[in-house]
Amino acid sequence: MPVRIGDYEAVVGKETVDELWLLADRIRHRSLQNINSTAVGGGVAEILTRMVPLLRDLGMTTWWDVIKGDDAFYNATKALHNALHGKDEEITEAMLEAFRERTAANLAEMEIKGDVILVHDPQPAGMVAKKRELGKHWLWRCHIDVSSPQPRAWEFLRPYAEQYDAAIFSMASFARQMAVTQYVVPPSIDPLSDKNCDLPRAEVEAVLEKYHIDPERPVLTQVSRFDRLKDPLGVIAAYQMIRRRADCQLVLAGGDAADDPEGAEVLTEVREQAADDSDIHVLLLPPFSDREINALVRGSTVVFQKSLKEGFGLTVTEALWKGKPVIGGAVGGIKLQVLNGVTGFLVHSPEGAAHRALELLSDAELRCRLGENGHLHVKQNFLLTRHLKDYLLLMMALEHPSEDIVQMF
Repeated sequence: MPVRIGDYEAVVGKETVDELWLLADRIRHRSLQNINSTAVGGGVAEILTRMVPLLRDLGMTTWWDVIKGDDAFYNATKALHNALHGKDEEITEAMLEAFRERTAANLAEMEIKGDVILVHDPQPAGMVAKKRELGKHWLWRCHIDVSSPQPRAWEFLRPYAEQYDAAIFSMASFARQMAVTQYVVPPSIDPLSDKNCDLPRAEVEAVLEKYHIDPERPVLTQVSRFDRLKDPLGVIAAYQMIRRRADCQLVLAGGDAADDPEGAEVLTEVREQAADDSDIHVLLLPPFSDREINALVRGSTVVFQKSLKEGFGLTVTEALWKGKPVIGGAVGGIKLQVLNGVTGFLVHSPEGAAHRALELLSDAELRCRLGENGHLHVKQNFLLTRHLKDYLLLMMALEHPSEDIVQMF
């Protein structure tokens, strides 16, 4: 059954839902087209999967289109992604040419039909070349931290980014000095989705049993793509330190993303590192395993997201929503969510992660307190209804570019 905007009243209250209807009524004459690089895998696709139907339920004409790519294009965009995060990555002229060629093909094949075009992340950033021909309002939604990029990568991307009417970042600290207006819009989770809804205890236990995870012993879990920047090998190193002092199991669960060619290589490295320990469960989950991921997190004692670099980290949001204390790398959007000692702990090394995990494993009251705080923090800041409101307000602001105050009535 499709989720309707009214269903969210039970979570966020009637006033919040009424406000969304009011905003949509003021901007309903404008259509919105989202463009990104993959329909499945990663936080952007997850958000759009839930957001687009709700915008339509609010009466907004909304589309979601996905660019096409080949191996050369995705190898190039993966290298750009890493380099924009500041990683020392070789960016060759052949990679940049692959980006240009595939962008030109997508420009020829995709129909640009929205009044507002919302382009997500670097992969489709070149679609803005249509702006000169078509006009319209163009927004670049950058979900990654480009505050300290490799210079060659940023110098390649910046001419595209500065053609947009505005850029949107998840945090102010992610942004660069650019000759366009910039907005801050944090990502969000859908509390009613299969990945975040309440589950009966029997379903949680059934999933744990399916993957041979003992529900009677502590479970440490990290859910993320198999990506070096998520540091799964660092999580295994932390677990090995923990096991010297406390009994526990480790779950590393993730899936594939069509635009991430490194995933298979990293997964192989993780499996090799975990091969001799039957208490390390490395799970490559198929698309649409959301209820199983939900159950794995709900069956966990502590959740990790020990990223070395991070955009926002929706896996952190999801764990906090479920009342789980999170140990996260002190990077990117994790710092906005994991309030140190309040909703979890921020760490800088496997040793720090092990120390904090041992502290949590030995103190059930602390786990409970951090979990309650985390759930409330997400409810107040990172739910889909707030994200919808931000986008509707942004679309309204585009219609009043010279006004500091927009009269709603």
